[in-house]
Amino acid sequence: MVFLIFLFLIGWKANITGVDLNLQFPAGWEQAKKIKYQQGFTKPSPRDFVGFGPLTEPESLSIYNFTLSHDFRLVLAYHTQGKEIYWQFQNYNPPMSYEIGKKLADVSDYKLAKTPYNSSFAGYKDWFIQDFNKPGYTIESGFGKNPLPISQFDEIYKNNLGILVLSSIL
Repeated sequence: MVFLIFLFLIGWKANITGVDLNLQFPAGWEQAKKIKYQQGFTKPSPRDFVGFGPLTEPESLSIYNFTLSHDFRLVLAYHTQGKEIYWQFQNYNPPMSYEIGKKLADVSDYKLAKTPYNSSFAGYKDWFIQDFNKPGYTIESGFGKNPLPISQFDEIYKNNLGILVLSSIL
C-alpha cells in the first residue's frame, strides 16, 4: 500500500504494466512512439511509454470495443493539466467540432486550444475523430502538479458541470 501511494504521489499515470493508456490508440501511434522514444520513454515506466503496439493493453482495448459498440455523437477525454479544451486531431475537422468546442469553452472557465504537436498522437479522442469523423475533446480540467490538490475540486466541478450538461444535449 505504501509503495502504491508513493507511485501515485510521484506522478504515476500508467497502468500496472507501465503503459500510458492514453498513448494506446491507433491514431498516429507510430508518431507517438517516435516522440516518446526520443524523450527517453522506451520501456515500461510510470508515464509516457506507448506500449509495444496500439491497443495492447486490456484497458485501452475495452474502451476501444465499448466505443465501437455505441453510436456516440461526440466524446470527452478527461485529463488534468492546462484548463484547456483540445478539439482537433491533425487535419481532421469533423462537422461542428470547432463550434461545439467553442460552446464547451463558453460554459466553462477553459480556453479552446489546438492540441500541442507532441501531445497530438495515439490518444482516445484522436482515434475517435480519425475513425468516426465526429467531434472529440480532451478536457484539461485543472492546473498544477499532479496529483492535483483536492482544494481544486470545487472549481473543477463548477467548470465541468456545464460541459457535461451541454455535451449530453448536443
